[in-house]
Amino acid sequence: MIDRIQEDVLLELLNTTPVVEGSTRDALGTLSAGRAWARRHGGSGSSEELSCLVAARDALQDVVRGEREPACLGEFLNGVSSVPDISGGKLEWSLEVPATQRMAAESVLTWAGLQETRPGRLRPCANPQCQRFLLDRSKPNSARWCSMAECGNRMKARRHYQRAKEAYNS
Repeated sequence: MIDRIQEDVLLELLNTTPVVEGSTRDALGTLSAGRAWARRHGGSGSSEELSCLVAARDALQDVVRGEREPACLGEFLNGVSSVPDISGGKLEWSLEVPATQRMAAESVLTWAGLQETRPGRLRPCANPQCQRFLLDRSKPNSARWCSMAECGNRMKARRHYQRAKEAYNS
């Protein structure tokens, strides 16, 4: 079962390529930035780990956007197994995975868990100029924007401007 921390890390990973002032910025794009991000999220920051993580992020972004089939994520689960253990009187599962692949595998497994428990809740922002994603935790599942303060406000302002322009031209 996935927890909120895992969900938040997945969302942060998906949102490492935002559009800032009209161009895409990659928070994992340089070795130093990528290493820092990986270390903040429990990784080692090795070049191999970062390479696998970036590939998984790109694939996950495409899958969530509907641009690739989920089967493409299988490569990040090669060699991964879940091992049971009885500890403190209860059953616990631990992930066995090569260290360089751990963060990528955990991200894919978190995505899969969300697809199973809350399908459709992880999605791209409805602002076509935004490349961020959102995880809708609202009861009605009606969130559309990564941020109401940013994208939501922009989109509402654009619609208002368009309506006013159409009314003026009528």
